Amino acid sequence: MYAFLNGIIDEITESGAVIDVGGVGYNVQISPATAFRLPGVGRNVKLYTYTSVREDQIALYGFLSRDELALFKRVITVSGIGPKGGQALLSAMSADDLRFAIISGDVKAISRAPGIGKKTAERLILDLKDKLSAGDYLGAGYQEGATGGDGFPEAAGQDAGEVSDAAEALAALGYPRTDAVHAVRSAAKNGVTGTEELIKAALKELL
Repeated sequence: MYAFLNGIIDEITESGAVIDVGGVGYNVQISPATAFRLPGVGRNVKLYTYTSVREDQIALYGFLSRDELALFKRVITVSGIGPKGGQALLSAMSADDLRFAIISGDVKAISRAPGIGKKTAERLILDLKDKLSAGDYLGAGYQEGATGGDGFPEAAGQDAGEVSDAAEALAALGYPRTDAVHAVRSAAKNGVTGTEELIKAALKELL
């Protein structure tokens, strides 16, 4: 229904915010982590939104980046995880960390989120692990412009395809996928560009 809301923050609580858009107040469900990151009452904010429609309720869920919203939409496709569960996950960890936990099969990290037990965490990993490539994890930070969805600056000339190819190449060489993803991401954040250069830089960390 609404792709995003851009307006003035009228009120903030741990679970919601009222955004004044042209004199109309929109009640948006947000996580405590998002509430902490909001600029403050009276300041302008842009929230990317998901509209949840149920028989007894229509609710807006808000996120500060398209990246968070995109991952939220994937998470709630998993049986047993609704919008509140998806928001709880993205409150317990960043979108970047949640992707890494899914790719690496870290049940313990995922099950720390409120309302997410071990079985639900295992189901989340089973359903999404093959749908989230190394490129999803590595490239997430480069989809929000000059500053990434996870907050780190975009390196000049960086390309999500290069970092994905580098991670896949290292995995093909026999390195554990999670270690390869971590090493290439580290190199990319340090400004290394080009598939071959990323592989070389990542190998220094892996060896």
